[in-house]
Amino acid sequence: MVRVPVVLASASPRRAELLRQIGIPFEVIAAIVDETLLPDEPPLVYVERLARSKAGAVTSPERITVAADTVVVVDDVILGKPRDQSDGVAMLLSLQGRSHMVHTGLCVSDGSISRSLSVSARVEFRKLDRTEALAYVATGEGRDKAGGYGIQGIGGIFAQTIEGSYSAVVGLPLTETELLLREFGVDTWRYRNRYCNNG
Repeated sequence: MVRVPVVLASASPRRAELLRQIGIPFEVIAAIVDETLLPDEPPLVYVERLARSKAGAVTSPERITVAADTVVVVDDVILGKPRDQSDGVAMLLSLQGRSHMVHTGLCVSDGSISRSLSVSARVEFRKLDRTEALAYVATGEGRDKAGGYGIQGIGGIFAQTIEGSYSAVVGLPLTETELLLREFGVDTWRYRNRYCNNG
């Protein structure tokens, strides 16, 4: 039995684009959850917990829900979304000329069973100065993104190397999403010819 529709528990246009990219029909129901970091909570545990919370906030027995959460970590510090322009500049300067980790938690749920995991990637930034950081922040691209940058956009000019899943850095690890959806009975190939022929 094909289990549809799929619900994406996120208002992120990047996650929607990634799910659309692999030909999965879905609807968006943004989940609102408490994203407070618990005391001494490791980043991998944190993103997976938030992904489960987001899935649980909107899931039901009639739906297969996909939820994810992404953080950037440097010097064991989690960088969320920048609070303002100066915070965005500070984030970029803390990442420049070195590598950092990006962790994405993923959860797929049908309302009674949930499966979650985390996927990590190492991203190395080239050197940049305050002038360039200010110029990037002024574009507004990094305003709603973990670490203050979007690797799929202009922010990609800073990334020299990526070790691991590119799609996890964007916000939704596609390989793992595909495999978990199949575990829940979603016929992921059913709609793909239509998507490709119309695309």
